[in-house]
Amino acid sequence: MKKQGSRRSDEGSGKAVRGLVTPEPGTAAWTPPMADGEVRIPVEEGLELRGLLQVPPGATGVVVLARGHGSSRRGATDLKVARLLRNEGLGTLAVDLLTAAEEEACRERDLRFNLGLFGGRLAGVARWLRRSPRTQGLRIGYFGAYTGAGAALASAAMRPELVDAVVCRGGRLGQLGATLSKVRAPTLLIVGAEDSSALEPHRRAFGAMTAEKRLEVIPGATHRFEEPGALTQMVDLACLWFLQHLGAPRWESLPEQRVAGG
Repeated sequence: MKKQGSRRSDEGSGKAVRGLVTPEPGTAAWTPPMADGEVRIPVEEGLELRGLLQVPPGATGVVVLARGHGSSRRGATDLKVARLLRNEGLGTLAVDLLTAAEEEACRERDLRFNLGLFGGRLAGVARWLRRSPRTQGLRIGYFGAYTGAGAALASAAMRPELVDAVVCRGGRLGQLGATLSKVRAPTLLIVGAEDSSALEPHRRAFGAMTAEKRLEVIPGATHRFEEPGALTQMVDLACLWFLQHLGAPRWESLPEQRVAGG
């Protein structure tokens, strides 16, 4: 879909890291980021998460990219998605929801798939963004993938005042149950038509939600959206959703919904 004035292009390598933010001594100390680059985010007593914050000039919103276990800061797909979002004028924060030590132990199922843990940490990231001088005036969106998709919805239900829009691509939604009815942020669910393990859970989650919602099923796509054109289509849908709900009235709305839970 063409959008007048769109600046998105899949060319370019993105900005180089220009700043490193390190906490001062003491628990929960932090330094506001003054430039794009690596950040350390205190989310609870004595615990910091690592992230990569990049905010283009004139941004009206910042999107937090999270996928639960694994590194959002270093994942090739996450970095590509973040670059495309920035090319549309949105800030991005790719954050790792586990510390390096926890990542080593993530084979333990109770940690790897703990949506309550991830949801609470994602809320902590949003609180940090709201008080940081560089991002405090921006609306906040969650973009969750895999376990991060469930974490995004869990966080939106837990602390609805902290998030303005949610996009989930694939991921674990079957564990959320009654939590879904507590989500208040406008939510877009994106799933591949050939993702047999996620398609029905997404349809059930869509039916359980009471907030503004939309379900997009991408024909021919599987779990990782690796098929030709699937990733671009997924990012286009996510960009339009975030631009619509994070304050960008110059962009056109999403096309009429093609798939809505069936």
